[in-house]
Amino acid sequence: MSSSGSHIANIRQDYSLAALDESVTGADPVAFFQKWFDEACAAQISDVNAMTLATVDDSGMPHARIVLLKGIEHNAFTFFTNYDSAKGRQLLTHPKVSLLFFWKELERQVRIEGVAQKLPEADSDTYYHSRPEGSRIGAWASPQSQVIEGRHVLESNYSKLAEQFSGVHMPRPPHWGGYSIVPSKIEFWQGRSNRLHDRILFVQNEAGSWERCRLAP
Repeated sequence: MSSSGSHIANIRQDYSLAALDESVTGADPVAFFQKWFDEACAAQISDVNAMTLATVDDSGMPHARIVLLKGIEHNAFTFFTNYDSAKGRQLLTHPKVSLLFFWKELERQVRIEGVAQKLPEADSDTYYHSRPEGSRIGAWASPQSQVIEGRHVLESNYSKLAEQFSGVHMPRPPHWGGYSIVPSKIEFWQGRSNRLHDRILFVQNEAGSWERCRLAP
C-alpha cells in the first residue's frame, strides 16, 4: 500500500456520544426523524437539511448529489429542483430513490428509501415565491445539467432576466418545482464504540403499517 493509501486507511474515530434503543424510536419513523432533526438543529449543525439524493439512469448507473430538504409534509420529504436537470429526467422514468442524512457532530445518519412524485403546482408556486429574488432569477437563468461555454453564459442570462423582471411579477419557471419522497424504508444509525453501531430499520408493509427491526452493524 502506498504511503498516502496507508495514511487514509489509518484514519478512524471511535463513536461514543449516544446509544439508540427500540424503546426510544417509538413506532412512527417519520415522527422520530423529526425528533432527530430538531436535535440536529439545536446542535447548530451547519447545513442540517443537506441530504444526499441517489437516483438511477436508464442504464442502471447510480447518481448521487446533495440537495436540501425543504419540508416534511404528509409523512413525505420534499425538495425542489429543475425538472429538466439530470436528476429530473431520471426521476421521470425511475422514481425510486434513496436519501441520506449525515450529522457528523451527533454521530448519526438516516437512510431513507422511497418513491418520488411531483408536488402540486400550487405548492411549488408557494415555495418559489418565498425564495429570495436572486434565487428566483437563478431558477430561470440556469439550464441545469446542460453543457455551457462558460460562466459568462449564466451571468449574461441572469443580467437579462433581472432587467426583464425588474418591477414586474416573476412567475415560477415551468421547468422548476418540487418533489415529495414517500418513504417505504427508514433506517436510523447511531455510532457506537468498537464499530458496534446501533441500526434500527423501519419497513412499511402492504397494509401501510411500519414494522421495526434491529440490524447488525
